[in-house]
Amino acid sequence: MAQVKTCSPMCPAFKCGQNSAFYRRDAVWCRWTEEMCNVANCTYALCVKRRLLPRGICGETVKRKTVDRAPEEEEVQAVKLRGKTLRKIGEKELF
Repeated sequence: MAQVKTCSPMCPAFKCGQNSAFYRRDAVWCRWTEEMCNVANCTYALCVKRRLLPRGICGETVKRKTVDRAPEEEEVQAVKLRGKTLRKIGEKELF
């Protein structure tokens, strides 16, 4: 999974939204356009696993980037109370 790959209509998770993709010998054809299925340009191409990215890139082959952030200071905000809660607790601001 080191390199990004394009989605293939031969993938078991691929689905055509128009139900017009069918297998013809070694390729997948589209009844809608009467040519080979092109996932990158098709608006009806779907992924069952919801991993299809724009331009037909398979999201399963993309490596995520994580960023380590320094722990921020805890900003304590006071919550102002009124009514019944104020009477029960007895303080105007709760931290």
